Amino acid sequence: MNTRNARYERATKETDITVELNLDGSGKTEIATGMGFADHMLTLMAFWAGMDLKLTCKGDIEIDAHHSLEDIGLSLGHAMAEALGDKAGIGRVGNAKVPMDEALTEVCIDISGRPYLVYEDGPVPALIAGEEKDVWREFFKSVAQRAGMNLHVNFLYGRNGHHLLESAFKGFGLALRQAMALGREGVLSTKGSLD
Repeated sequence: MNTRNARYERATKETDITVELNLDGSGKTEIATGMGFADHMLTLMAFWAGMDLKLTCKGDIEIDAHHSLEDIGLSLGHAMAEALGDKAGIGRVGNAKVPMDEALTEVCIDISGRPYLVYEDGPVPALIAGEEKDVWREFFKSVAQRAGMNLHVNFLYGRNGHHLLESAFKGFGLALRQAMALGREGVLSTKGSLD
């Protein structure tokens, strides 16, 4: 089987990002974003998705994490879309509900070509690893936009911000693994194509 891979580079006045992605990997990662917590979350996602991911980001983290996480999401989503190509043979839909100690999060995706994000983060504390919680919504929004996926992240309950985000990223990885898995003939759509 041919591997589905992509390389994407993005350079702006705020960030300089390189992504190398192999969807048919084994979960190997080399991630350096300048933000240890982001490295941890992206490593979890790739490992649970079973994809190989190399990602570097040099961003203006002296301001905050917002620009870096948003642009990492855009870059990762672009690489995913490129690696998926015409999406022929993929399962398209994936979902996972993952606990992490007291926290539980549900993630559902449809790689339909129509981007949309529903992000219910009620129990997530205002600050996680020194950053406002909203930077993570921006990350998921950016991934969904560029990858062309309908993405629902529902933090069901929990108290610890680390645990809540960890359950979300593991769930995202598992949902991606299902949705990107090959095993069907053609494109999974009654209309014959995915937007």
